[in-house]
Amino acid sequence: MDFSQWKELCPIRLDAQQEAAVQAVDGPVLLLAVPGSGKTTVLVTRLGYLCFGRHVPPEQILTMTYTVAAARDMRRRFAAFFGEAESQRLEFRPINGVCSRIIRAYERTMHRMAFRLLEDGSQKMALLVELYRRQADDFPTESLLKNIQTAITYAKNQMLRGDALSEVEVEGLPSFPAFYQAYERALRERGWMDYDDQMVYALQILRKYPEILRAIQRQFRYFCVDEAQDTSKIQHVIIRLLAAESQNLFLVGDEDQSIYGFRAAYPQALMEFDRIYPNARVLYLEQNYRSTRTITAAADRFIQANQNRRPKHMRAVQGPGPALRAISVYDRNEQYQYLRDLARDCQVETAVL
Repeated sequence: MDFSQWKELCPIRLDAQQEAAVQAVDGPVLLLAVPGSGKTTVLVTRLGYLCFGRHVPPEQILTMTYTVAAARDMRRRFAAFFGEAESQRLEFRPINGVCSRIIRAYERTMHRMAFRLLEDGSQKMALLVELYRRQADDFPTESLLKNIQTAITYAKNQMLRGDALSEVEVEGLPSFPAFYQAYERALRERGWMDYDDQMVYALQILRKYPEILRAIQRQFRYFCVDEAQDTSKIQHVIIRLLAAESQNLFLVGDEDQSIYGFRAAYPQALMEFDRIYPNARVLYLEQNYRSTRTITAAADRFIQANQNRRPKHMRAVQGPGPALRAISVYDRNEQYQYLRDLARDCQVETAVL
């Protein structure tokens, strides 16, 4: 069934850019979607087109999201449009969930037990406190422990090794590389892996045991990734391996919306996409359906000053709306007082960011 025929049966109405994205089902595709442009609608509709228009078995499609909640929401939205039964045949998983499945496949194939996932937060905290006391001969604060955890996550997701670890600094920690190495030794000695180790070990398995990689590649022929600007470096490497045989990779994101650099988000992958995949197509969703023209125009002018981005613009579908007002305040305390006074007299729904 060609797209024009399928479109008549589809319950979702799309604009021209959205239609082009839905039809881009073969080969590597990067879809850059500005805020409010309907990217989740496009993802869900594209899955419907793959299943019902191109007759791809749902079991051959793997959709990867940033969180468990996002995976559930996407399944729910697909079911609302295309039916609950078909949605249950599709795989919607966070990338860490995919890595967990790779580790389970290793256990079945190699008849070995992997390290146990350290899910107990109190156990992990106790280990961090123990290691910090050894290094600093003092008790860490709660905020320092959180900063150490963030740094460990950053190091593993950025695949830092050797001298690169010395680039990571945690205020209040004498030496992050020494702490990190002690932490890794302690995990191995106890037979534990932390949440981020799932990706580290999954990548090692895919590289070391090609039969496991081939089994996954035979099972899944189409790969979709949502919120790609929040995906880390190691996650992009894993995705690249999984999609290497079929090359049917659909990456959706927006480098302008990347705010998780401190947690090792790697938006550079969006900038490098057509270099990594020479036959790739780069598509855009630039219509904003959420905000007024006044807001989107101001936001678009602001983001154009960013040098490390793709050339795209955000255009509002709605009308102009109220004018923007700039309010100058002397310091943060004055800002709080202004917001307090605003909230006291507020009569309409208002958001403060």
